[in-house]
Amino acid sequence: LGSRRSLALCERLSAAAFCRRRLPCLLLKLRMAQNMRDAVTFVEQGHVRVGPDVVTDPALLVTRAMEDFITWTDASRLRRKVLDYNQERDDFDLDA
Repeated sequence: LGSRRSLALCERLSAAAFCRRRLPCLLLKLRMAQNMRDAVTFVEQGHVRVGPDVVTDPALLVTRAMEDFITWTDASRLRRKVLDYNQERDDFDLDA
C-alpha cells in the first residue's frame, strides 16, 4: 500500500499477499532454504534473525524495509556451513 490514509485499499489485498510476507516465505525467496518445511524449522530453531533480533516465530510478517536485514545468527551452524562452502569463513570471528 502506498499510503496510510485509508483502509479502503486493504479490501483489495488477498490473504496470499499477507502469506508472502511471512518470514519462511521470504527465506525461500532469498534462497536461504530449499523448501517451506526447512524454512519453518530454521526459524523455530533460532537460526534466523531480522535486524538485531533473533526470531523464533515463523508467523512473523516482515516489511519490505526489514527484508534486507534477514540473515543467519552469528552462532548458527548453518551460517558456518555456508561460509565454509563459499570459503569465506574467518575462524577468529566465528569462535567469539
